[in-house]
Amino acid sequence: MADKGRAYLAWAAVCVIWGTTYAAIRVCLETIPPFLMSGFRWTAAGGLILVALRMRGHRPPPPASWKQLAILGFLMVGLGNGGVVWAEQTVPSGLTALIVATAPFWMVGVEALAPGGEPLTTSRLIGLIIGFVGIVFLVGPDISFSGDTSFLGGVIAAQIACAGWALGSAYIRRRPKDEHVMSTGALQMLFGGLFMFAAGTVENEWQRLAFSPRTAQAWLYLVLVGSIGGFSSYLYALRHLPVATVSLYTYVNPVLAVVLGTWLFEEPLTWRLGLAGAVVLVGMTIVQRRTEQRAPRGRAAVRSL
Repeated sequence: MADKGRAYLAWAAVCVIWGTTYAAIRVCLETIPPFLMSGFRWTAAGGLILVALRMRGHRPPPPASWKQLAILGFLMVGLGNGGVVWAEQTVPSGLTALIVATAPFWMVGVEALAPGGEPLTTSRLIGLIIGFVGIVFLVGPDISFSGDTSFLGGVIAAQIACAGWALGSAYIRRRPKDEHVMSTGALQMLFGGLFMFAAGTVENEWQRLAFSPRTAQAWLYLVLVGSIGGFSSYLYALRHLPVATVSLYTYVNPVLAVVLGTWLFEEPLTWRLGLAGAVVLVGMTIVQRRTEQRAPRGRAAVRSL
């Protein structure tokens, strides 16, 4: 019972921590280019976790598994987190969180197409359609093909992040169950961070790299709290609570991100945002409920933003 109580506290921490990372990313982008910011964040977090595990006697994953972990790093950190930070350059942080909350739609679709995956049932399809309608209602009026398309580019980047996350999650579900999750996750972070450094170099971001006290504090928060703290809390909750329960953090994150975006950055909180968010959450609930009823027991994919 004590473990379960701590697990619920860990789950609550995940809800809060990963709901605040969108605002922290927005602050970092004030002086730190997006790809280099992610590169520094994930290499630092992965490196610190590996050092801590080594001090406790855990060995890193064998080199034979590095290729697969590099692929996961590209999909889940490179595309998943990279798409989010790119989107937040032109899309408000709260709106980005709401768009990224459609990741379960992508995950259901990818899983249906994967070998041995769960089929796309009628109820899931209805949920996907409802969620898609919500997103169209949310972003449609702000998209203009005759003027500035930066907002549209941010929306597309957020959806690329969802697609990368879904592909990576499907890959993780088919990996050996006896892996040490923290060590493989840490190496995944390192590889993902290296991909981000490569992207930042291609984009000539080193010339624009700068730190202010405000952005340095936000970056440190992302490393210690967002990556290491959120990741560890998620794993603890996952070990002691049903997967369906833990996954409900995806419903909480957008709400907190919208509130913080309105409070810290004076991002608009309109009736359209509220209504579209409600429609998206209805679609997510339908998809998630059906998925929970049919999902087999097993280790869930680890999500970290």
